[in-house]
Amino acid sequence: MAVIVVGNEKGGAGKSTVAVHLSVALLHEGAKVAVLDLDQRQQSTAHFFVSRERWVAANQAALPQPQRLAGDDVDAALAAAQDCDYVIIDTPGADTELSRLAHRRADLIVTPMNDSFVDFEVLGVVDPLTLDLQRASHYSELVWEARKLKAAERGRPLDWVVLRNRLASVDPRNRRRVDERLKALARRVGFRTLAGLRDRVIYRELFPFGLTVSDLGPGVRPVPVSIGHVAARQELRVLLTELGVVQGPATILAAE
Repeated sequence: MAVIVVGNEKGGAGKSTVAVHLSVALLHEGAKVAVLDLDQRQQSTAHFFVSRERWVAANQAALPQPQRLAGDDVDAALAAAQDCDYVIIDTPGADTELSRLAHRRADLIVTPMNDSFVDFEVLGVVDPLTLDLQRASHYSELVWEARKLKAAERGRPLDWVVLRNRLASVDPRNRRRVDERLKALARRVGFRTLAGLRDRVIYRELFPFGLTVSDLGPGVRPVPVSIGHVAARQELRVLLTELGVVQGPATILAAE
């Protein structure tokens, strides 16, 4: 069993969107998946899969479902999912003890961020005059500690990926500045960066039904399908490949 934690101590970065898309994509790859939503206030991921269950029942659709885990005891939840290939954990946008414990149990941490210095502050602090990187953030230090603990347990650190969501189609000066600081911080604290999910209408359209682009097909078309949906599905498949998750028994590739 591999534990994938989607974490970021900031709201609005796309944690729940990433968590549900990874979960459903892995289900369609044939993996057994469990989901755990630790955001006790928003419960976006939990609500998504409740909506999915209702939509599937109402439409008699043959769509895979994950095992849904309770969110008040991380270790008990993981023990209940021992026959799964993957457990996807969505964490709150705040520093909580549950979130810290989830990070310590992770095999892969995925941190979504929007391409701006507003989101970069979750990872690092820059000088307000020069924009030079000054230090790692509280959250980066939290992940660093989790990686050290995991390295002591199994001889190598867990993989940490920063997903750059909602990238603009152009390459403005601000994006280059963020990119330079991310590269500097990555060398210091040891994460790798990947292109995440673009800001596509289809992701928002399908969310209320508890569906993703991985579900679309004959009999599953709650919204009109276009060529853009094919691009969205390919984008998600590329992300799965680059994260290092594969079909069948869970395998998470070590970071270089």
